[in-house]
Amino acid sequence: MIERKFVAQKIKEFQIEEYITQSLNNVGHSHTKMIKTPLGEKIVIYTSRPGLIVGRKGQNIKLLTKTLKKRFNLENPQIEISEVENPSLDATIVAEKIVDALEKFGSEKFKAIGHKIMTEVMRSGALGIEIIISGKVPSARAKSWRFYQGYLKKCGDIALSVRKSNAQAQLKTGVIGVKVSIMPPDLKLPDDIQLIDFIETKVEEVKETPEEPKEEKKADKPKRRSPRKSKVSGAQEAENISPRKKKDESQGTKSDE
Repeated sequence: MIERKFVAQKIKEFQIEEYITQSLNNVGHSHTKMIKTPLGEKIVIYTSRPGLIVGRKGQNIKLLTKTLKKRFNLENPQIEISEVENPSLDATIVAEKIVDALEKFGSEKFKAIGHKIMTEVMRSGALGIEIIISGKVPSARAKSWRFYQGYLKKCGDIALSVRKSNAQAQLKTGVIGVKVSIMPPDLKLPDDIQLIDFIETKVEEVKETPEEPKEEKKADKPKRRSPRKSKVSGAQEAENISPRKKKDESQGTKSDE
């Protein structure tokens, strides 16, 4: 069945992730991601200190690939290491820091450890954080102490994007549990309203200037007649007059006779 294959694959991936987290303890390991490729299985390990995982000349990675190949029957496992940009906003790394501090300084200074890490997370830009330390702290009876700051959503769809992690510290008095919940800064809340600054714009009145009356075009001066035209007109008049004179003279001669 196809469903059984998918279930078996997911169980195998979970076992590989659990083995990597156990083997990479106190190294700033965040989480592991598996991707199937045509060449083989690609395993991406996210950590805050990649140098410790790689080791000298990549000895630690070579050893890890051999163990994964033998233990989980992987054909060609390819391990890739990616550095976490802001480890203070990763719940798994923060829980690991608290566990290391408790194992180092003891359960008597749990309040100082909780407040210090809480301020570091809030300075890095988190919207809210909650740290719960439970166990025989500091008395012989088991108690739970809560360190809380900022805004933390606990129900609804937004609560699914809250980063959570659990860790355990092994002390002489017993096991102490640490639970960390961080609300990332890039999370948009439904009641988040941004007010836009109103910018006043001054409107100046533009006065209309009266238009100046356009100057009337000067009347065109009468054109002077050219001398040629005058001569031609004089000649034409002479021609017109001469036949009349000739007729008068001819009539005068006839009357004399």
